Amino acid sequence: MNPALHRLAVTAAIVAFAVIVLGAYVRLSHAGLGCPDWPGCYGQLTWPDETHELAKANEAFPDRPVEPHKAWKEMVHRYLAGALVLLVLALNFLAWKAEYRQAGVRVLAGALLGLILFQAALGMWTVTLKLLPIVVMAHLLGGLATFSMLLWLSWRSSGRSTAASARMLAPLRGVILTGMAVLILQVALGGWTSANYAALACPDLPTCQGQWWPEADFADAFTVWREIGADYEGGVLDQPARAAIHLAHRIGAVLTFLVLAFLGARLLRVQPAMRAGVVLLVLLLAQVTLGVLNVALFLPLPNAVAHNGVAALLLAQMLWLTYRSRARRPTWYG
Repeated sequence: MNPALHRLAVTAAIVAFAVIVLGAYVRLSHAGLGCPDWPGCYGQLTWPDETHELAKANEAFPDRPVEPHKAWKEMVHRYLAGALVLLVLALNFLAWKAEYRQAGVRVLAGALLGLILFQAALGMWTVTLKLLPIVVMAHLLGGLATFSMLLWLSWRSSGRSTAASARMLAPLRGVILTGMAVLILQVALGGWTSANYAALACPDLPTCQGQWWPEADFADAFTVWREIGADYEGGVLDQPARAAIHLAHRIGAVLTFLVLAFLGARLLRVQPAMRAGVVLLVLLLAQVTLGVLNVALFLPLPNAVAHNGVAALLLAQMLWLTYRSRARRPTWYG
């Protein structure tokens, strides 16, 4: 056990969650291009606010005049992400100071550093490529992957044995891994929906545009790579393509609900795992409710941000079950 490393990993995981939620707020409030350059904002370390600063910024970027209410959101998100990078660097310093018996922790910390640096590059490309959907979605998934790895590192560095829980959850290992795979796919579909501004392509429930299966262009909807240089703020897809993305996300939501609800029900039947089952089912019901409200209330910002946050918590719960159900490894591996 490494108490300092454990505490720092927990702190970094909390910051990563905050970055995810704040990133969702920035994206959903259409502030992703609030600063058209990177890493500064209109050439400043903060954002233009004074009259002379606004005039200078507007002259330098005539195609995108300053919108202060968007610029500050984007920069606060960047500051918090920068703090997360520093925390991951500190984690690596502590991990490599540890003894050889924690070699597995060192590998995990090193992989996390590589991921966070790539995530920073994705943040830059999100701006310079003007919200290219594949980059936006990759940035979202990278944030969730960072959060997940930090959680895993915090559990690995706690020194607590998973042998007892592994025996208890072993019969459910296959269902847990299936649920994790389905959830990751659904989260990716959610990211693709958001990146292509397709959340309101179907403004009614349970039908879509008053039909059970409206005109949908799946080929265009899931074209991964698109023109470089175009401005993708607000989306460029036509209605049939957006409807196809939305329908895919709805179908994925039903499948995810069925798989995770089945897992939750199975957990309730295992006395020591009842609490985990209750947490999973509560998060699942909350996520479904928020998804329905997104459509019914036409995507209110607080609700949409909460939908992203609960998705991260649901992923964390499934990751915890994955971690606790794994077979015990030899101590030399860490």
